[in-house]
Amino acid sequence: MPQPMRTTIERLDRPSAYYLGRNKKRKYNRDRDDRDDREGTPEAQEDPLKDAATLYVGNLSFYTTEEQIHELFAKCGEIKRLVMGLDRFNKTPCGFCFVEYYNHQDALDCMKYIGGTKLDERIIRTDLDPGFQEGRQYGRGKSGGQVRDEYRDEYDPGRGGYGRAIAEERQKEEEEYGRGR
Repeated sequence: MPQPMRTTIERLDRPSAYYLGRNKKRKYNRDRDDRDDREGTPEAQEDPLKDAATLYVGNLSFYTTEEQIHELFAKCGEIKRLVMGLDRFNKTPCGFCFVEYYNHQDALDCMKYIGGTKLDERIIRTDLDPGFQEGRQYGRGKSGGQVRDEYRDEYDPGRGGYGRAIAEERQKEEEEYGRGR
């Protein structure tokens, strides 16, 4: 019996690490019934990314416009909808978006050809998404933006300078220095 051929590259339509981690069974959820255990089997689950036509686009500059994104991503197929990720409180862009195509193949082509390229001097990343739902356009960080921008300690001009926690710490130090302490 011949062995299945192994490849050195990963499939483009595989679920993202975020998506897989989000759907893991948690250790603290021990009191579930047998029905929950059956739902976790591969036969009972259908892959929601099998026909996904939506892409999550990350690591965007805060200054990237919808027009720039549309111009770049329209090269792979006709775009049905483009949703910019916004800061929950300020309603300003916070570094991600969702691009929805009319078919799955256009989304795969986009991942293949555009994922990992530069837009506004930043390497963007693309990932298949099961579909946009209202409310997902807002950042999940406690200050309204993305969680990763809360604790970033390096200076990144494309993402608004220092991370919010570091910027607040620096502001407190400057205020204390101004008071003469």
